[in-house]
Amino acid sequence: MAGPEYEKLDQLGQKTPLPASPEEAVLERVANPHTDNPYLTRFACPEFTSLCPVTGQPDFAHLVIDYAPKDWIVESKSLKLYLASFRNHGAFHEACTTMIGARLFDLLEPYFLRIGGYWYPRGGIPIDVFWQKGDPPQGLWLPDQSVPPYRGR
Repeated sequence: MAGPEYEKLDQLGQKTPLPASPEEAVLERVANPHTDNPYLTRFACPEFTSLCPVTGQPDFAHLVIDYAPKDWIVESKSLKLYLASFRNHGAFHEACTTMIGARLFDLLEPYFLRIGGYWYPRGGIPIDVFWQKGDPPQGLWLPDQSVPPYRGR
């Protein structure tokens, strides 16, 4: 890969250890190859894990991240490593979901970003957390996230 839009990629194509925490994880971005026409990018992470900050027990979620990029797109390997870094991170569902959304929005500066965190039951109650910032460009196809309410997902 050549060009200034790729100069700072340190993880792609390299053996990269799993970051110990979300704070240590490095999210990388590359130039959007299609700035001429707004579009939506979706990442689904059906096996997201973090830890309960009180009990230390694992929590599981199905995350769906949608964004309409302006100048930048997230480099997907760095996103995978960032999301995996939550495996040893103790935080409530709301904190994990909103932290991911805010960090991606700050890095990418997209037109629009939303994240749905569809968490599996803790104490018998599933908790779904939604975060959004920005407005979708006019005419952008914004499909439903298609994760049904909890029924043994």
